[in-house]
Amino acid sequence: MLEVVDLLKTFNPGTPNEVRALRSVTLRLEPSSFLIIIGTNGSGKSTLLNAVAGTFLVDTGTITLAGQNITRWPEHRRARLIGRVFQNPFSGTAPSMSIAENLALAARRGQPRGFGWTLNRRLREELRERIRSLNMGLENRLDNAIGSLSGGQRQALTLIMASWLKPELLLLDEHTAALDPKSADQVIRLTHEIIERDRLTTLMVTHSMQQAVHLGDRIIMMHKGQILHDLQGPERARVRPEDLLRRFDDVRRREQLDPAVAELLQQRYV
Repeated sequence: MLEVVDLLKTFNPGTPNEVRALRSVTLRLEPSSFLIIIGTNGSGKSTLLNAVAGTFLVDTGTITLAGQNITRWPEHRRARLIGRVFQNPFSGTAPSMSIAENLALAARRGQPRGFGWTLNRRLREELRERIRSLNMGLENRLDNAIGSLSGGQRQALTLIMASWLKPELLLLDEHTAALDPKSADQVIRLTHEIIERDRLTTLMVTHSMQQAVHLGDRIIMMHKGQILHDLQGPERARVRPEDLLRRFDDVRRREQLDPAVAELLQQRYV
């Protein structure tokens, strides 16, 4: 289970560039839940993922994962519990190392590393079988540098790496945004299969309303560092892409209204 309570984060405090990125964000995610986070640029959705991952420490608030208070843990320590796939297909892997070496590192995360024993015959066969399921023809290219692959191939492998040890939490930060439509569809299919098969607790940020309504069991919409809408249960089951787009339009309209009128609309739609 993931629980974040009253998270606050301000960047460049006390300067003209001050940004209040998270404002008292509270969220509880049950085991095996799949939460989709949407919002406009600067709404705080990726900041929330970075706060959970430990990219930076929050100013105030607490983060609890799998019964452990990880609020002050450094990022590398949290990585024992968290798998992550970034937007950039070239993040999260070592480009000059082979496919097999990258996957071996993921398989041995948190254990002593040494390729003399991590890449034995048994492990190579396991790697080959997992890669074969991608249907990308990569199972016979284990010794190729991972940096030589296409963005879609690399992102698919990064997803396998992030989920190899069945982490307590999987973070997906717009992980198909940089891909062409065909590759994005392949990675989304793989994402769904892995999360369903391993029942992974997942936070996924996306700009795609189609992905938002076809994946996950809960949707939150963020705005100016706060959770504006939290759709779950029957309300989540009924939501369509046009419903989400309407909510975005409501936000844009409120931004142009008198603050008192905007507050009335906020009360109506939250």
